[in-house]
Amino acid sequence: MNYIPDINISEYDYPLSDRKIAQFPLPVRDESKLLIYRKGHLSQDIFKYLISHLPEDSLLIFNETKVIHARILFQKESGAAIELFCLEPELPTRELQQAFEQRSGVVWKCLVGNSKRWKNGKLIKKIFTGNKEYILTAERINHFAEYSLIRFEWNPGDISFSDVLYTAGIVPLPPYIIRAAKESDNERYQTVYAQSEGSVAAPTAGLHFTQKVLKDLKEKNIRTEKVILHVGAGTFKPVSSNTIREHEMHAEKILIHKKTIRRILENHGSLVIIVGTTTLRTIESLYWYGVKSMVNKDNNVNVEVGQWDPYNPKYNIGITVQQSLKWILEIMDEKGIDTISGQTRVMIVPSYKFRLADILITNFHMPQSTLLLLVSAFIGDQWRRVYDYALQHDFRFLSYGDACLFFKK
Repeated sequence: MNYIPDINISEYDYPLSDRKIAQFPLPVRDESKLLIYRKGHLSQDIFKYLISHLPEDSLLIFNETKVIHARILFQKESGAAIELFCLEPELPTRELQQAFEQRSGVVWKCLVGNSKRWKNGKLIKKIFTGNKEYILTAERINHFAEYSLIRFEWNPGDISFSDVLYTAGIVPLPPYIIRAAKESDNERYQTVYAQSEGSVAAPTAGLHFTQKVLKDLKEKNIRTEKVILHVGAGTFKPVSSNTIREHEMHAEKILIHKKTIRRILENHGSLVIIVGTTTLRTIESLYWYGVKSMVNKDNNVNVEVGQWDPYNPKYNIGITVQQSLKWILEIMDEKGIDTISGQTRVMIVPSYKFRLADILITNFHMPQSTLLLLVSAFIGDQWRRVYDYALQHDFRFLSYGDACLFFKK
């Protein structure tokens, strides 16, 4: 497939020292610094003044996913600590919201920390919720190269798995935050507008927003909409191949409401502001889902976007955003549904043509990462100048770091 971009990942490196990586959030969310890059010009401000840099009468889209307490720590009688990192449900349902509502007896795909010390048997943990004691057990029922299948049971079985995770689990801070999770992380590693449980990592561009900033948006007549992309552990997966074409992009679950699609269509002619790379990947995937459905004459409502679909000449035939979204709405009307869902593996790298996004609010990303490639696709080769500026002006990097406001090249 000669249409797949051939990009050497070593060209997307920069010197990120540990002291530049924020280990804690600032005391106040919207006091983060804001780097602004527009038409070749670099400047900086404080995030609470974001509104002064955004155009009126535009549409801003968030990702309203909610981070779950995905890490559960057990201790064997021998004293060995075993960590189970819950990735996604397997049984009795793979549908996330239903999976969180299940009572005792669920199976999840998990990463197992200190796996060699857990040969067999059940792990046991006492948990307390509502002044009531529960016994939580975990049993490994199968093991694969990248994950294990773990059966969780709890007694009494009168609470949901969501309750179990909230009580027994720990906030899954990123691996580059070299400290134990604290009580304050339960609030700060979560956006103020988070609604739908399912992520094992926060959509970090949204961590800077406060109710005051949201009020400012409304007062400036900036409309807002929300989508859902549940961030998976694969977001931290490094690019281990020399070229990006050899990298396998992880799949992440998305969900989009009909009213959001209609709002995007109604917004035609105004700018679309995207909060975070997860939101950007979601709405760009929406376009490609419509295109694939039109080209393949397929009215399947299950979204499936492959990592190289946007580069395939089969789908690059000039279908407009309006045509794609109208087609999707027709399918939804025909099926009588208000939401579409599925998964995306979309890989956004230099040469990608953005269909829906005009302005991007994001954090700083790891060297040689797929997200840095996405930034390069959005603002061009100037990404290095932007990151050099941030390093020289003491910006804080990664999840708990400062924010960027990028206008598309």
